[in-house]
Amino acid sequence: MHRFLSCVSIHPMDLYGVDLNLLVAFDALIAERSVTKAGQRIGRTQPAMSAALARLRTLFDDQLFVRGKDGLQPTPRAVELAEPLGRALAEIGRTLGYAQSFDPDDTQVTFNIAMQEHAAHKLLEGLAGYLHTRAPSARLNVRAFTARDEAIRLLDSGEMDVALGVPPSSAPGRIFTERLFEEPFVCVVRKNHPAAGPAIDRKTFLALDHLLVSPEGDHFGHTDTLLAQYGLKRSLVLTLSQMYLAPQLIAGSNLIATLMLGVVAGWTDRLAIMEPPFALEPCAYVMSWHRRNDDYPAQRWLRACVRSVCAGAGSGG
Repeated sequence: MHRFLSCVSIHPMDLYGVDLNLLVAFDALIAERSVTKAGQRIGRTQPAMSAALARLRTLFDDQLFVRGKDGLQPTPRAVELAEPLGRALAEIGRTLGYAQSFDPDDTQVTFNIAMQEHAAHKLLEGLAGYLHTRAPSARLNVRAFTARDEAIRLLDSGEMDVALGVPPSSAPGRIFTERLFEEPFVCVVRKNHPAAGPAIDRKTFLALDHLLVSPEGDHFGHTDTLLAQYGLKRSLVLTLSQMYLAPQLIAGSNLIATLMLGVVAGWTDRLAIMEPPFALEPCAYVMSWHRRNDDYPAQRWLRACVRSVCAGAGSGG
Protein backbone atom coordinates (compact mmCIF):
# COMPACT_ATOMS: atom_id res chain seq x y z
CA MET A 1 0.00 0.00 0.00
CA HIS A 2 2.77 2.40 0.91
CA ARG A 3 5.15 1.45 -1.86
CA PHE A 4 6.82 4.83 -2.10
CA LEU A 5 7.53 4.94 1.62
CA SER A 6 8.84 1.39 1.61
CA CYS A 7 11.57 2.12 -0.92
CA VAL A 8 12.76 5.39 0.65
CA SER A 9 14.95 5.59 3.73
CA ILE A 10 13.19 8.06 6.01
CA HIS A 11 15.36 9.68 8.62
CA PRO A 12 13.96 9.54 12.14
CA MET A 13 11.67 12.51 12.64
CA ASP A 14 10.85 14.17 15.92
CA LEU A 15 7.13 13.50 15.55
CA TYR A 16 6.37 12.93 19.20
CA GLY A 17 9.68 11.04 19.23
CA VAL A 18 8.49 8.43 16.73
CA ASP A 19 10.70 7.11 13.92
CA LEU A 20 8.41 6.94 10.87
CA ASN A 21 10.27 3.83 9.72
CA LEU A 22 8.67 2.03 12.66
CA LEU A 23 5.22 2.97 11.44
CA VAL A 24 6.05 1.66 7.97
CA ALA A 25 7.15 -1.60 9.60
CA PHE A 26 3.93 -1.75 11.61
CA ASP A 27 1.86 -1.25 8.46
CA ALA A 28 3.74 -4.07 6.71
CA LEU A 29 3.23 -6.40 9.68
CA ILE A 30 -0.51 -5.65 9.69
CA ALA A 31 -0.68 -6.48 6.00
CA GLU A 32 1.50 -9.63 5.96
CA ARG A 33 1.10 -11.12 9.50
CA SER A 34 4.66 -12.42 9.13
CA VAL A 35 8.01 -10.88 10.09
CA THR A 36 9.71 -12.42 7.04
CA LYS A 37 7.04 -11.38 4.51
CA ALA A 38 6.72 -7.92 6.06
CA GLY A 39 10.48 -7.45 5.65
CA GLN A 40 10.29 -8.53 2.02
CA ARG A 41 7.41 -6.12 1.49
CA ILE A 42 9.45 -3.09 2.56
CA GLY A 43 12.97 -4.27 1.71
CA ARG A 44 14.29 -5.12 5.17
CA THR A 45 15.98 -8.19 6.58
CA GLN A 46 14.26 -10.45 9.08
CA PRO A 47 16.54 -9.32 11.95
CA ALA A 48 15.78 -5.70 11.14
CA MET A 49 12.06 -6.40 11.18
CA SER A 50 12.33 -8.30 14.46
CA ALA A 51 14.17 -5.34 15.94
CA ALA A 52 11.51 -2.99 14.62
CA LEU A 53 8.76 -5.10 16.19
CA ALA A 54 10.57 -5.02 19.52
CA ARG A 55 10.77 -1.22 19.34
CA LEU A 56 7.11 -0.98 18.38
CA ARG A 57 6.14 -3.07 21.40
CA THR A 58 8.10 -0.73 23.62
CA LEU A 59 6.69 2.36 21.93
CA PHE A 60 3.05 1.30 22.32
CA ASP A 61 3.51 -0.71 25.53
CA ASP A 62 1.72 -3.66 23.97
CA GLN A 63 2.65 -6.99 22.36
CA LEU A 64 0.88 -5.80 19.17
CA PHE A 65 1.34 -9.19 17.45
CA VAL A 66 1.24 -12.67 18.96
CA ARG A 67 1.91 -15.98 17.25
CA GLY A 68 -1.11 -17.98 16.09
CA LYS A 69 -1.67 -21.01 13.88
CA ASP A 70 -2.01 -18.74 10.81
CA GLY A 71 0.95 -16.48 11.56
CA LEU A 72 1.11 -13.32 13.63
CA GLN A 73 -2.22 -12.19 15.03
CA PRO A 74 -2.74 -8.52 15.91
CA THR A 75 -3.79 -7.65 19.44
CA PRO A 76 -6.82 -5.40 19.99
CA ARG A 77 -4.40 -2.48 20.41
CA ALA A 78 -2.80 -3.22 17.02
CA VAL A 79 -6.21 -3.43 15.35
CA GLU A 80 -7.10 -0.09 16.92
CA LEU A 81 -3.92 1.52 15.57
CA ALA A 82 -4.04 0.01 12.07
CA GLU A 83 -6.56 2.30 10.41
CA PRO A 84 -5.38 5.73 11.67
CA LEU A 85 -1.72 4.89 11.10
CA GLY A 86 -2.52 3.51 7.65
CA ARG A 87 -4.30 6.74 6.71
CA ALA A 88 -1.42 8.84 8.04
CA LEU A 89 1.16 6.85 6.06
CA ALA A 90 -0.95 7.06 2.92
CA GLU A 91 -1.10 10.83 3.25
CA ILE A 92 2.65 11.07 3.80
CA GLY A 93 3.21 8.80 0.82
CA ARG A 94 1.06 11.01 -1.38
CA THR A 95 2.95 14.11 -0.24
CA LEU A 96 6.37 12.57 -0.85
CA GLY A 97 5.20 11.09 -4.14
CA TYR A 98 4.20 14.36 -5.79
CA ALA A 99 7.60 14.66 -7.43
CA GLN A 100 7.60 11.08 -8.68
CA SER A 101 7.04 10.17 -12.28
CA PHE A 102 4.18 7.73 -12.76
CA ASP A 103 4.43 4.60 -14.89
CA PRO A 104 1.03 2.87 -15.19
CA ASP A 105 2.65 -0.27 -16.66
CA ASP A 106 4.66 -0.78 -13.49
CA THR A 107 2.53 0.72 -10.72
CA GLN A 108 0.99 -1.37 -7.95
CA VAL A 109 -0.99 1.52 -6.52
CA THR A 110 -4.55 1.11 -5.26
CA PHE A 111 -6.96 3.67 -6.67
CA ASN A 112 -9.86 4.46 -4.35
CA ILE A 113 -13.00 5.73 -6.07
CA ALA A 114 -16.33 6.65 -4.48
CA MET A 115 -19.27 6.30 -6.87
CA GLN A 116 -22.96 7.03 -6.62
CA GLU A 117 -25.31 4.41 -8.02
CA HIS A 118 -25.87 5.81 -11.49
CA ALA A 119 -22.23 6.79 -11.99
CA ALA A 120 -21.22 3.22 -11.13
CA HIS A 121 -23.86 1.78 -13.47
CA LYS A 122 -22.72 3.97 -16.33
CA LEU A 123 -18.94 3.99 -15.88
CA LEU A 124 -17.62 1.25 -13.61
CA GLU A 125 -17.41 -1.60 -16.12
CA GLY A 126 -15.58 0.58 -18.62
CA LEU A 127 -13.30 2.09 -16.01
CA ALA A 128 -12.33 -1.29 -14.54
CA GLY A 129 -11.48 -2.59 -18.01
CA TYR A 130 -9.57 0.55 -18.92
CA LEU A 131 -7.43 0.39 -15.78
CA HIS A 132 -6.81 -3.34 -16.16
CA THR A 133 -5.52 -2.81 -19.70
CA ARG A 134 -3.33 0.21 -19.01
CA ALA A 135 -2.22 -0.45 -15.43
CA PRO A 136 -2.40 -4.25 -15.07
CA SER A 137 -0.84 -4.37 -11.59
CA ALA A 138 -2.91 -1.53 -10.14
CA ARG A 139 -5.88 -2.26 -7.92
CA LEU A 140 -9.26 -0.57 -7.88
CA ASN A 141 -11.21 -0.07 -4.67
CA VAL A 142 -14.77 1.21 -5.22
CA ARG A 143 -17.00 2.50 -2.45
CA ALA A 144 -20.65 3.47 -2.81
CA PHE A 145 -21.99 6.68 -1.39
CA THR A 146 -25.48 8.18 -1.39
CA ALA A 147 -25.64 11.67 0.10
CA ARG A 148 -24.00 14.14 -2.26
CA ASP A 149 -22.06 15.88 0.51
CA GLU A 150 -20.63 12.59 1.76
CA ALA A 151 -18.12 12.92 -1.07
CA ILE A 152 -16.52 15.86 0.73
CA ARG A 153 -15.96 13.83 3.89
CA LEU A 154 -14.50 10.89 1.96
CA LEU A 155 -12.09 13.17 0.09
CA ASP A 156 -11.16 15.21 3.16
CA SER A 157 -10.34 12.07 5.13
CA GLY A 158 -8.19 10.65 2.34
CA GLU A 159 -10.31 7.49 2.20
CA MET A 160 -11.11 8.12 -1.46
CA ASP A 161 -9.03 9.63 -4.26
CA VAL A 162 -11.94 10.80 -6.41
CA ALA A 163 -15.73 10.80 -6.12
CA LEU A 164 -18.14 10.44 -9.04
CA GLY A 165 -21.68 11.64 -8.50
CA VAL A 166 -23.98 14.62 -8.46
CA PRO A 167 -22.29 17.87 -7.41
CA PRO A 168 -21.94 18.57 -3.69
CA SER A 169 -24.45 21.13 -2.47
CA SER A 170 -21.61 23.55 -1.72
CA ALA A 171 -18.08 22.45 -2.55
CA PRO A 172 -15.42 24.17 -0.41
CA GLY A 173 -12.36 25.59 -2.14
CA ARG A 174 -10.25 22.58 -1.23
CA ILE A 175 -12.54 20.29 -3.24
CA PHE A 176 -12.19 20.53 -7.02
CA THR A 177 -15.00 19.42 -9.34
CA GLU A 178 -15.23 18.75 -13.07
CA ARG A 179 -18.43 18.04 -14.98
CA LEU A 180 -18.41 14.61 -16.62
CA PHE A 181 -21.86 14.16 -18.17
CA GLU A 182 -25.52 15.15 -17.90
CA GLU A 183 -28.66 13.04 -17.82
CA PRO A 184 -31.96 14.46 -19.13
CA PHE A 185 -35.18 13.65 -17.28
CA VAL A 186 -38.06 11.75 -18.88
CA CYS A 187 -41.45 10.54 -17.70
CA VAL A 188 -42.17 6.82 -17.83
CA VAL A 189 -45.28 4.64 -17.53
CA ARG A 190 -45.86 1.01 -18.44
CA LYS A 191 -46.04 0.35 -22.18
CA ASN A 192 -49.83 -0.19 -22.33
CA HIS A 193 -50.74 2.55 -19.84
CA PRO A 194 -53.64 4.79 -20.98
CA ALA A 195 -51.36 7.82 -20.72
CA ALA A 196 -48.56 6.27 -22.83
CA GLY A 197 -47.42 8.36 -25.78
CA PRO A 198 -44.53 10.47 -27.07
CA ALA A 199 -45.26 13.15 -24.44
CA ILE A 200 -47.60 13.75 -21.54
CA ASP A 201 -49.64 16.87 -20.88
CA ARG A 202 -49.65 18.70 -17.56
CA LYS A 203 -53.22 17.77 -16.60
CA THR A 204 -52.67 14.03 -17.11
CA PHE A 205 -49.31 14.20 -15.33
CA LEU A 206 -50.87 15.75 -12.22
CA ALA A 207 -53.80 13.35 -12.22
CA LEU A 208 -51.61 10.23 -11.93
CA ASP A 209 -50.00 8.64 -8.87
CA HIS A 210 -46.24 9.13 -8.82
CA LEU A 211 -43.16 7.19 -7.80
CA LEU A 212 -40.26 9.30 -6.49
CA VAL A 213 -36.64 8.13 -6.49
CA SER A 214 -34.72 9.87 -3.72
CA PRO A 215 -31.31 8.34 -2.98
CA GLU A 216 -30.91 10.64 0.02
CA GLY A 217 -34.31 9.76 1.48
CA ASP A 218 -36.01 13.09 0.79
CA HIS A 219 -39.74 13.20 0.01
CA PHE A 220 -39.40 16.15 -2.31
CA GLY A 221 -37.63 15.87 -5.68
CA HIS A 222 -36.53 18.20 -8.48
CA THR A 223 -39.96 17.86 -10.09
CA ASP A 224 -41.70 18.90 -6.86
CA THR A 225 -39.47 21.96 -6.57
CA LEU A 226 -40.44 23.03 -10.08
CA LEU A 227 -44.15 22.33 -9.51
CA ALA A 228 -44.10 24.40 -6.35
CA GLN A 229 -43.02 27.41 -8.40
CA TYR A 230 -46.37 27.10 -10.23
CA GLY A 231 -48.32 26.48 -7.04
CA LEU A 232 -48.85 22.85 -8.05
CA LYS A 233 -48.34 19.54 -6.30
CA ARG A 234 -48.29 15.92 -7.51
CA SER A 235 -49.55 12.81 -5.74
CA LEU A 236 -46.55 10.86 -4.40
CA VAL A 237 -47.57 7.36 -3.36
CA LEU A 238 -44.19 5.56 -3.41
CA THR A 239 -40.70 6.82 -2.52
CA LEU A 240 -37.60 4.66 -2.78
CA SER A 241 -33.86 5.20 -2.72
CA GLN A 242 -32.79 2.55 -5.28
CA MET A 243 -33.25 4.13 -8.68
CA TYR A 244 -32.66 0.92 -10.63
CA LEU A 245 -35.68 -0.71 -8.99
CA ALA A 246 -37.94 2.03 -10.35
CA PRO A 247 -38.30 0.80 -13.98
CA GLN A 248 -39.46 -2.63 -12.83
CA LEU A 249 -41.99 -1.13 -10.42
CA ILE A 250 -43.33 1.22 -13.06
CA ALA A 251 -43.61 -1.59 -15.64
CA GLY A 252 -45.86 -3.55 -13.29
CA SER A 253 -48.13 -0.77 -12.05
CA ASN A 254 -50.20 2.26 -13.03
CA LEU A 255 -47.66 4.65 -11.52
CA ILE A 256 -45.70 7.32 -13.36
CA ALA A 257 -42.15 8.35 -12.57
CA THR A 258 -39.82 11.11 -13.67
CA LEU A 259 -36.40 9.51 -14.04
CA MET A 260 -33.06 10.07 -15.71
CA LEU A 261 -33.03 8.76 -19.26
CA GLY A 262 -29.96 6.61 -18.56
CA VAL A 263 -31.85 4.67 -15.90
CA VAL A 264 -34.66 3.58 -18.23
CA ALA A 265 -32.87 3.38 -21.60
CA GLY A 266 -32.82 -0.42 -21.49
CA TRP A 267 -36.55 -0.71 -20.74
CA THR A 268 -38.05 0.47 -24.02
CA ASP A 269 -39.82 -2.88 -24.51
CA ARG A 270 -41.81 -2.48 -21.28
CA LEU A 271 -41.96 1.27 -20.69
CA ALA A 272 -43.28 4.27 -22.60
CA ILE A 273 -40.64 7.03 -22.38
CA MET A 274 -42.20 10.49 -22.70
CA GLU A 275 -41.22 14.13 -22.69
CA PRO A 276 -42.13 15.75 -19.34
CA PRO A 277 -44.79 18.48 -19.33
CA PHE A 278 -42.34 20.85 -17.63
CA ALA A 279 -38.85 21.96 -18.64
CA LEU A 280 -36.55 20.14 -16.21
CA GLU A 281 -32.83 20.90 -16.02
CA PRO A 282 -30.73 17.80 -16.71
CA CYS A 283 -28.94 16.13 -13.82
CA ALA A 284 -25.20 16.82 -13.84
CA TYR A 285 -22.59 14.27 -12.72
CA VAL A 286 -19.16 15.46 -11.68
CA MET A 287 -15.77 14.13 -10.69
CA SER A 288 -14.54 15.58 -7.39
CA TRP A 289 -11.09 15.40 -5.82
CA HIS A 290 -9.15 17.06 -3.03
CA ARG A 291 -6.73 19.87 -3.73
CA ARG A 292 -3.87 17.88 -2.16
CA ASN A 293 -4.20 15.29 -4.97
CA ASP A 294 -4.38 17.80 -7.79
CA ASP A 295 -0.70 17.60 -8.85
CA TYR A 296 0.02 14.01 -7.85
CA PRO A 297 1.00 12.19 -11.09
CA ALA A 298 -0.89 8.98 -10.31
CA GLN A 299 -4.00 10.98 -9.47
CA ARG A 300 -3.76 13.09 -12.61
CA TRP A 301 -3.50 9.87 -14.60
CA LEU A 302 -6.53 8.39 -12.83
CA ARG A 303 -8.65 11.46 -13.58
CA ALA A 304 -7.58 11.29 -17.23
CA CYS A 305 -8.75 7.66 -17.28
CA VAL A 306 -12.16 8.68 -15.96
CA ARG A 307 -12.46 11.34 -18.65
CA SER A 308 -11.54 8.84 -21.38
CA VAL A 309 -14.10 6.33 -20.15
CA CYS A 310 -16.78 9.02 -20.07
CA ALA A 311 -15.95 9.98 -23.64
CA GLY A 312 -16.11 6.33 -24.69
CA ALA A 313 -19.46 5.91 -22.96
CA GLY A 314 -20.92 8.60 -25.21
CA SER A 315 -21.30 11.09 -22.38
CA GLY A 316 -21.90 14.69 -23.14
CA GLY A 317 -19.72 17.41 -21.66
